Amino acid sequence: MSADQEIWTIGRLLNWTTEYLSNTGSTSPRLDAEVLLAEARCCERIDLYTAFDETADEKMRTVFRDLVRRRAAGTPVAYLVGQREFYSMAFEVTPAVLVPRPETEFLIVALLDQVKQEQSKRTLRIADIGTGSGVLAVTAAVQLNDCQVTATDVSSAALEVARRNASRHQVSDRIDWREGDLFAALEAEVEFDYVLSNPPYVSEEEYRQLPSDVRDHEPRGALVAGERGTEVIEQLVSGAVAHTKPGAWLLVEISPMIEQAVSDSFATNGAWQLERITKDHAGLARVVQARRV
Repeated sequence: MSADQEIWTIGRLLNWTTEYLSNTGSTSPRLDAEVLLAEARCCERIDLYTAFDETADEKMRTVFRDLVRRRAAGTPVAYLVGQREFYSMAFEVTPAVLVPRPETEFLIVALLDQVKQEQSKRTLRIADIGTGSGVLAVTAAVQLNDCQVTATDVSSAALEVARRNASRHQVSDRIDWREGDLFAALEAEVEFDYVLSNPPYVSEEEYRQLPSDVRDHEPRGALVAGERGTEVIEQLVSGAVAHTKPGAWLLVEISPMIEQAVSDSFATNGAWQLERITKDHAGLARVVQARRV
């Protein structure tokens, strides 16, 4: 029997597609192949491991073939399947929002660790500035039962995705969604205990060097801050002052490339004490934690 006449099993599809996606530039070809095949088969990815010898029918292969073609052309897997896992929860994503990255989970961990240390008995007020798909706002609400979250974004399309994610995880009643740029959508008198943000922090030069699947498909405004990459973070450092009081926290995800510049921003402002910079698993600076003085 020739190779073309061989039966297309789940295992064979995975192996062939892994090699194909590797040759087209995917940095995670096996994972991509598994996620896309699970989508085409309408099952969980783990279910594929017990179905390697199962024959893939023509309908499944047709759906899978189209997904693989679009992935090879650069469309992110999360957009193809319509969701991405974050902090062990599934979140809807569309081209209107940035695809959540594992590094952003360090921001949630920093928040939860700090809340645990403070052992506050009152209802915490948390702001998520530039919420995008809502992963930070929703995860905070899920993990902290006694908190109220206000989430802002300049994009109405992004807020629609975020609202659906809140409904999906049953925390809609504890999140107030506001459309506006950074703090512009907030009332002046509102003060928060924690301000979180995963802001744009890519410089124009860095943006030109990003992989094409990021540049061509993900929203540019959620990535690029300006020529230096620190422009939006500087606005957060100054803008958060009016919405916090002494003792409040500002937690911001950053790029390791701008660690010193961000530290200088906090020092120059004077309203914040930079307490710590959390590093990711690669030992790179990822989350800045500052306390209001």
